[in-house]
Amino acid sequence: MKIGILSDTHNQLTNLEKALTIFRREGVSLVVHCGDLSSPETAGAMHGFQVIHVCGNMDTANGQIRQALLDMNPKNFSGLTFEGEVGGVKIAAAHGNQHLKLRELINSGKFDYIFCGHTHRRSNEKIDNTRVINPGALGGLSVEERSVYILDLETGEGEVRLI
Repeated sequence: MKIGILSDTHNQLTNLEKALTIFRREGVSLVVHCGDLSSPETAGAMHGFQVIHVCGNMDTANGQIRQALLDMNPKNFSGLTFEGEVGGVKIAAAHGNQHLKLRELINSGKFDYIFCGHTHRRSNEKIDNTRVINPGALGGLSVEERSVYILDLETGEGEVRLI
């Protein structure tokens, strides 16, 4: 099972649509959005995917974003953090602005993968038995080229895709 990981869209719909086109082409069925989606209208672009969304510091309309995602698919998730299992793999997601919560998830040792955003910088590091991935940003402050990450949960192989 391939999942698409993205973050910090900041209402940049053009870049989000480019990312979703890549995800469709690669057979991604689940999108993990690591926060700062920013509006329910932008959330609507993810129609056709199952979505896990964690709220970022710019998701001030988080109740409306959550409702938009649930209206698209009742299996979608939107909340402050996500902890669960996907395809037999234990994952967690948090935006990254709540440093203590992110550190708690990492230190728990309960997850194979943890996805986060907020910094607008890509990272992929192994901490003990957990792979911590930040896909970079699709919008907002540009500190790197726009990017997303595709992860195959069956093989553990993943790659950054530039937008």
